[in-house]
Amino acid sequence: QVQLVETGGGLVQAGDSLRLSCAASARTFSRHTMGWFRQAPGKEREFVAAISWSGGNTVYADSVKGRFTISRDNAKNTVYLQMASLKVEDTAVYYCAAYWYFGTVVDVRQSRYESWGQGTQVTVSS
Repeated sequence: QVQLVETGGGLVQAGDSLRLSCAASARTFSRHTMGWFRQAPGKEREFVAAISWSGGNTVYADSVKGRFTISRDNAKNTVYLQMASLKVEDTAVYYCAAYWYFGTVVDVRQSRYESWGQGTQVTVSS
């Protein structure tokens, strides 16, 4: 499994931008598909975005499409989530996740992901 550590969360105002980072421990990071999920208070954890091992294929939840961008730097073992035009409803704990797969298909199901970070809180105020 991969050890994942998220950073970059915080308190921002609606309309602001924020970038989350997720550092991975494994030297095989480039062989993993990476994803971001989030869990708002009182709600189930939901898919946000995912990226293939090469970065060539990305998938987004409809709720963040056009506002969030997922990217990765395999040389730094890091995946990013750039969030723009933040809304109050984006408030949640954001989790980074990974699974071993270096194909082009990106899975959005939580059950597919093998490793999870501890999460980072993002709070958007109005």
